[in-house]
Amino acid sequence: MVADMSYSTVSNVIDTWEEIRRTENYEEVVGTALFLKFFNLEPEAKIIFGFKDNNDLEDLAKSRRFIKHAKYFIQMIDKALGMLGPDIELLTEILLELGQKHVSYGVRPEYFPSMGRALIHAIQSILDESRFTPDVKDSWVEVYGALSYDMIRAQKL
Repeated sequence: MVADMSYSTVSNVIDTWEEIRRTENYEEVVGTALFLKFFNLEPEAKIIFGFKDNNDLEDLAKSRRFIKHAKYFIQMIDKALGMLGPDIELLTEILLELGQKHVSYGVRPEYFPSMGRALIHAIQSILDESRFTPDVKDSWVEVYGALSYDMIRAQKL
C-alpha cells in the first residue's frame, strides 16, 4: 500500500512536514496536540498508554510521561516519512513489525482512524491556513492511511 503513493502525494507530505519541523519544539507541540485530540476521540485508549481513564486531559498533557510519549510518537512519524522514497520496502517491514507489537499493547485496529484524524488535526493546528490546502490534507490522509494499513494488516496475521 505504501509503495502505491504518487510522487505529488509524498511531496506534499514531505514539504509540509519540513515546515512543521521548523516549529520550535515541534515534537512536543505536534505530539501533544495529536494525543489530546486522540484521547478526546478515544478516551478509553488512555489506559493502553498507562494513564487512568479519568485523567483530565489538561493535567495529562503536563505529565512528563505523556510528553515523552508524544515526542517519541512524532519522532517515529519523522523517521517513517524520511523512508517514504528510497527505503519503502524496509519501511513496510518495520510497519508490519510495529503493528504486531501494538497487538501486545492492546491497540485495536479501530483506533487507527481516530489516530489519523488526530494527526490531521495536529498538522492543521501548526500549518498556516493557506498552506493546509484540501490537496495537502488529502495527501496526509492518503499517507497516514497507507502507513496504518500495514500496521493493521500485521495485527491480523
